[in-house]
Amino acid sequence: MEKKTNRGRGAEGKAVWILKALLCAYVVTGILLLLLTLLLYKLNLDEGKVTGGIIAIYVISTFVGGFAAGKMAKVRKFAWGLTIGILYFGLLLLISLGVYRTLQGSGANVLTTFLLCAGGGMLGGMIS
Repeated sequence: MEKKTNRGRGAEGKAVWILKALLCAYVVTGILLLLLTLLLYKLNLDEGKVTGGIIAIYVISTFVGGFAAGKMAKVRKFAWGLTIGILYFGLLLLISLGVYRTLQGSGANVLTTFLLCAGGGMLGGMIS
């Protein structure tokens, strides 16, 4: 009976630190998007530079989230970082679908974004 209780706490604990890592990634996203907005306003960046900035923000944010998850997990860090990257992408996709009611861009763009998010999270987990 006691083992089930410990498992429940472990699962709750994992869910909590996964949410903490995702929150960390989205806070970094918000800060970096505000910085990119400021740069866009001050420097009149063209579309290519803004797109590159958004891609960099995805990678940096998932890296930070994966790093945080890896620090909290202490085992199989790369897998937890990858999980954070995938969850980040999934939430990003849900938000995009909610706002635009359709996928923005082609399937190749969505796949590339998925790979960048998953790779950034996994790299963050590995380095932690």
